[in-house]
Amino acid sequence: MTDPDTQWNQGDDPPAGLDLGRLRRYLGEHRPELAADPLRAQLIAGGRSNLTYLLWAGDQELVLRRPPLGHVLATAHDMAREFRVISALADTEVPVPHAVLLCPDPEVLGAPFYLMRRMPGEVFRGRRQTDRLSAEQRHGLAMAMMDTLAALHTVAPEAVGLADFGRPEGYLARQVRRWAGQLDRSRSRVLPGIDELRDLLAATVPESHPVGRIVHGDYRLDNLLATVEPVAVSAVLDWEMATLGDPLADLGLLLTYWEVLGGVDPPEGTRGAEHPGPGAGFPTGAELIDRYAARSGVDVGPLHWHLALGCFKLAVICEGIHYRHTLGQTLGEGFDTIGDLVAPLVAHGLRAVRES
Repeated sequence: MTDPDTQWNQGDDPPAGLDLGRLRRYLGEHRPELAADPLRAQLIAGGRSNLTYLLWAGDQELVLRRPPLGHVLATAHDMAREFRVISALADTEVPVPHAVLLCPDPEVLGAPFYLMRRMPGEVFRGRRQTDRLSAEQRHGLAMAMMDTLAALHTVAPEAVGLADFGRPEGYLARQVRRWAGQLDRSRSRVLPGIDELRDLLAATVPESHPVGRIVHGDYRLDNLLATVEPVAVSAVLDWEMATLGDPLADLGLLLTYWEVLGGVDPPEGTRGAEHPGPGAGFPTGAELIDRYAARSGVDVGPLHWHLALGCFKLAVICEGIHYRHTLGQTLGEGFDTIGDLVAPLVAHGLRAVRES
């Protein structure tokens, strides 16, 4: 099913960031059955980080992922990491796309990339899509989202070849340092309060428990492909920030999207009505956490600090996208207002960390 909220690159020219001639030659050497002539491709708009393209190779439909154009932050946009984790999870209860091919050579397209099979389902990005769902479908979709996250966090990394996929000990403190570093590499304007939020997070890091679970790093409804007849998650997408760490970090970031951006009374400037969450008729964050705890067996406990970390992380991500947009390095629409999200996210994060 085509995502009705997706905007396609139109015209006869290939979308930016994708040289189809060079791609065809590479496929001819490594996967000749995919080297159709001509290849056709369209940019899938809506993603705000890595670039994603729908690719037609003869009668086969594939998806190609590559890093954004310009200003690629260190340790971010790791195609080999995404490819490894979806390959490892292929035979688990976590639904992932079928991995096809990894190209680590940046000379082919200007950056490493990988190919995966196109999966059925729809990406629910905003209310234009979710308002047409029944209350039962919205509830079922939210619960399926949490069941899938619980399934991910119960996979034993060593059982799927991911025992060395990260360094679980000290994960939360490293997250604060990592995103502080990413912020410093994306600064282009004054951001009131963000340094205070960083310092408060660093000074109050809780003990991680449990550690060593596979975490997605950016888990939210619009990083899933889902169906509603029946309600099911068909694939978890966008694994670029996956690692081994504390599963509560996934919950904190999910609540940032769900309750802060998609809440009943979102902070001014977040455009909350566009985000799936309680403000769009979905269950509350508390209901999501209860479902997750029942399915995962994880002792969730208070999540104020983890929510504050989620706000900080998302603020830094938005600022990085804003910076790329000012440099003319974004493709598609909707990037001009991303920078407006930073201030309300910082404000909410400060409130949350002071309650932790």
